[in-house]
Amino acid sequence: MSYVSCALRAAAPRRLPAPWRSPRPFSSATGPTAKKSVPYQKTLKEEGPGSGEPSQPPPSSAEVVVVGGGSLGCQTTYHLVKQGVTNVVLLERDRLTSGTTWHTAGLLWQLRPSDVEVELLAHTRDVVSRELPAETGLHTGWVQNGGLFIASNKQRLDEYKRLMSLGKVYGVESYVLTPSQTKDLYPLMNIDDLYGTLYVPKDGTMDPAGTCSTLARAATARGATIIENCPVTGIQVRADDFGVKRVYAVETAHGTIQTPCVVNCAGVWARALGRLAGVHVPLVGMHHAYVVTERIEGIQNMPNVRDHDASVYLRLQGDALSVGGYESNPIFWEEVSEKFAFGLFDLDWDVFTQHIEGAVNRVPVLEKTGIKSTVCGPGNVSAVAPGRRSPLGSSALLPLKMGAGIAILHHSSGIHIWVWPRGPWPAEAAPLSWWAHPDSALSLPSRRFHHSLTDNNRWIRERSHESYAKNYSVVFPHDEPLAGRNVRKDPLHEELLRQGCVFQERHGWERPGWFSPGGAAPVLDYDYYGAYGQERHKDYTYNRLLGDEYTFDFPPHHDIIKNECLTCRNALALFDMSYFGKFYLVGPDATKAANWLFTADVSKAPGSTVYTCMLNKRGGVESDLTVSRISPGDPASPLAPAFEGDGYYLAIGGAVAQHNWSHITAVLQDMKLQCKLLDCSEELGMMSIQGPLSRVVLQEVLDTDLSNEAFPFSTHKLATAAGCTVRAMRLSFVGEMGWELHVPKADCVKVYQAVMQAGARHGITNAGYRAIDSLSIEKGYRHWHADLRPDDTPLESGLAFTCKLKSNIPFLGREAVEAQKAKGIFRRLVCFTTEEKVPMFGLEAVWRDGKVVGHIRRADFGFAIDKTIAYGYIRDPAGGPVSLDFVKSGSYELERMGVTYPARAHTKSPFDPDNKRVKGFY
Repeated sequence: MSYVSCALRAAAPRRLPAPWRSPRPFSSATGPTAKKSVPYQKTLKEEGPGSGEPSQPPPSSAEVVVVGGGSLGCQTTYHLVKQGVTNVVLLERDRLTSGTTWHTAGLLWQLRPSDVEVELLAHTRDVVSRELPAETGLHTGWVQNGGLFIASNKQRLDEYKRLMSLGKVYGVESYVLTPSQTKDLYPLMNIDDLYGTLYVPKDGTMDPAGTCSTLARAATARGATIIENCPVTGIQVRADDFGVKRVYAVETAHGTIQTPCVVNCAGVWARALGRLAGVHVPLVGMHHAYVVTERIEGIQNMPNVRDHDASVYLRLQGDALSVGGYESNPIFWEEVSEKFAFGLFDLDWDVFTQHIEGAVNRVPVLEKTGIKSTVCGPGNVSAVAPGRRSPLGSSALLPLKMGAGIAILHHSSGIHIWVWPRGPWPAEAAPLSWWAHPDSALSLPSRRFHHSLTDNNRWIRERSHESYAKNYSVVFPHDEPLAGRNVRKDPLHEELLRQGCVFQERHGWERPGWFSPGGAAPVLDYDYYGAYGQERHKDYTYNRLLGDEYTFDFPPHHDIIKNECLTCRNALALFDMSYFGKFYLVGPDATKAANWLFTADVSKAPGSTVYTCMLNKRGGVESDLTVSRISPGDPASPLAPAFEGDGYYLAIGGAVAQHNWSHITAVLQDMKLQCKLLDCSEELGMMSIQGPLSRVVLQEVLDTDLSNEAFPFSTHKLATAAGCTVRAMRLSFVGEMGWELHVPKADCVKVYQAVMQAGARHGITNAGYRAIDSLSIEKGYRHWHADLRPDDTPLESGLAFTCKLKSNIPFLGREAVEAQKAKGIFRRLVCFTTEEKVPMFGLEAVWRDGKVVGHIRRADFGFAIDKTIAYGYIRDPAGGPVSLDFVKSGSYELERMGVTYPARAHTKSPFDPDNKRVKGFY
C-alpha cells in the first residue's frame, strides 16, 4: 500500500530515483493518461449513448446557444430558462461534465472577501440544497458538513474576522474559534501552530455529476434543449447595414443553428472557441491535483478544512479525505487537446509534495494513511486582479439576466464566459449582466480587459500564474500584482518614477499610487516567485514597499499619504490622471445619442462640462463620468478632432474605460445612430492641479484668465501652457478649486515641468490615487465599482441631481428611475464617520438600533476632518422605504473584525457640504 509518508519521502530530492532527478519542465503538453479514480460513485461517462452521434438533432435556430456542458454551462442554461428565455440550446462536444467538471472537488465555502461573491455563494447553496431537489425530486449530492478556515498568524485571523462580520449581513453563520475549541470540533487536528480558526457550519460539498444532472433535468423541464456529442466547429459572423459584426449562427458537426447570441462556457477550451469568432479570451489551462486517502478512523462528519497559510485543503470524502492545494509552480497545459474527455494526467509528486507536507502537519494521522487514488486534471485560471481569488476547487452558480454585447464574465472557479451577440469586433467588450438573487450587482470583473491585454500572451500567462499561486494569500486592501506589469505607461511615467512614485496597476495602466521619499521603486519583470528556475528578485524595493502595507491596520505609509492630502487641502497638489479613458462622441446624431445615453442634460453650448451618469434599462448606474461639449477642430489633433455635426468629449476613470466603451457602443449599435465613438486615451495625458493655490500657480502657466468670471466651475477651453496647446477644464474630484489639463502625449513632460516649476515656491507636491481615494471620500464623491454598481440607482446613491427628470427628454433607464421614485427608495447610500480613529477598508457590517442593515462598500481615513469615513447602503429590516428621516433617526455602529464602533450618519458630505471650495470660495 502507498502511504502519504511514503509519497513525502519519494519526492525528497536525496531519495529520488533517476526519472525524478531531472528538472521538471516549465510546462507540460502531455495528453491524458490512463484512467484514474475520482472519488465519486458515478460519473456521467458511463451514462447515455457512446456512439459519437448527437443525443438529438440540433434545431435550426435558437435564442441563445450555450457552448460547454460543464458546471458553468449547465448553470447558465438553467438560469436562462428560469428567467424566461424560451429557446435555449446547450451544446456539449462529448458528455456533460467531461471536461474539467467531472473531477472537481466541488467545495462550497460561503465566505469570501467580496460582498458579491458572498451573495452569489449564498444563492448557490440555496439552489443546490433546496431549489433543485424541490424542483426535480433529485438529490444534487449536496453534503453540509461545514467548513473550517485555519489561521496560523494574526493577519490571517484578522482576515477571517472581516469575513465573519460581512457574513452577518448575508445571514451566513460563522464563529471564530480558539485553538482548543478547534481541537474539540476536529480532534484529529494539530493545533500546536494554530492562532485560531473560522468555522462556518453550513458550508459543504456538492457532487459534480449529481449537480449537473439535476441542473440539466430542471433546465430541460423548463424548455431548454441539451445536446451531447455535438462539437462546435465554427461561429458565423456577419456585418449589418452599419458595418457592425454580429453573431449569426453556430456551426456544429451535425448542423447549423441560427442564433443572435452565443455564450462561451467552454472552460479550458474557451480560448479555442473564442478564436472561432475572432475573440481573444485571456485564460490559460493548468494542471490541478488532489489525492484521495484510504479510510481514516474518526474523520467521519468532520468539516472541510482550508489551511490557507499551508496552501492546502482537506475535503471530507465519506470516511476519507481528498487533499489538494495551490502551489507556486503549477504546470501549464500548453496544448489543450480537443479530444480530451474524462481524462486525467499523471500526478507530478515534485509539485504536489508541498501539499502533503501541509496536510500531514495539520492532520498528523495522514502520515500513516494510505493513498487510494490520485486525481490530476485540467483546470483553467484567469488573469484576475489583486484582491480577487480564483479558486478552481470551488463552485458557485451565477444567475443571469441577458444583456447586450461581447462580455467576459468571471466565475468563482476561475472560469470565464464570453458572449457574442454583436460587435465592435473582435476585442471591445460590452456587458452580459449577471445578478445574484434577487438583484445584486456584479462587481466580478466583467468587461475589464482592454484589447491590448486579451491578446498579450505574456500578460495572460503571468497574471494567470500569479492568480493561481496567490489563490490562498491574504487579501489585503492595498495589494498590487507583480505579474503583467508595465504594459501601459503614460507619458509621465519615467518622470514620476524618478521622483519616488509607487505605482498601482489598473486595466493594464501603471498609475501613481503614492510617492515614497525613499526614491525610485521601479516595478521589475515578473520572477514567478522563484518558480520554474527563475531567480527571485533581491532587494526588490517595490515589493518591499507592498509588503510593508500587508496589514489591516493603518499602513506604515499613512503619514506620507496624509501629507499629500493636506498639502492639497492647504496649498496645491498635482495628480497624474493620464490613465483616464478619453473618448469623443461625434457625428450628425451625436446629440441624439448623448441625450439618450446620459442622465444629465449635456446638450449645452460648447465650452460646458457636465457630470453625469449612464444607466441600464433597469435604472442601474453603468458609469459616472464628465461630458464636455466641443467644437470641431483640426483633423490631426487629439485635443479637438474634426467632425461633422455635434461633438462631446468624455473623460472616464481608466479602470472602467473599457466598460464604458462597451456600454456606449452597444447602445449606439442598437439605435443605429450616425455617430462615432473615438478613443484617444493613449494620445492624451491628463494632469489635475488641485488646491486653494491652484489658480495662482496655473495663472503663471496658462495664457487664459482663470478668474471665476472668466473661467467658472464646470467649463473648459483650449489654452496654451509652456508653448503647448492644452484643454483646460475647471473640475475637481477631490473637493478643491482646480483644473485638469488634457495634453497631447508629446507635450506632457514639458507642461508637467512648467507647472511644477511654477508651483515650487508655493509648496506644490505630487500626489497619487491613494490621496485621491481619501480626498474624494471626504468630499462624498462616488467611485464606480465601489459606491456605484450596475444595480445601484441614482436615487439610491444620492445622484438624483444628475437626472434630467424635470425635462421631457427621454434617457436610457428613465422609466425605471421614475418608477422607483414613485414607489419609494428601499435602500440608500449613507455616509458614516467614527470618532475612534480605526482603519476601515470596506465590508464592515452596519448596525442600526441593534440590527444589521447593510455593509460598507468603501472606507478610508479623512485627514482634513481627522476621522474614519465609510459609505454603505442600508435597508430597513422591517422592509419599509429608507427615507432621510429613517437615516437620521437611527443609532449606528460599524462592525470591524467582530468589534463594533459607534458611528454617526451624515446626509451631506462631512467636508465642505456647501461646495464652496470647488467654486473658489475659501
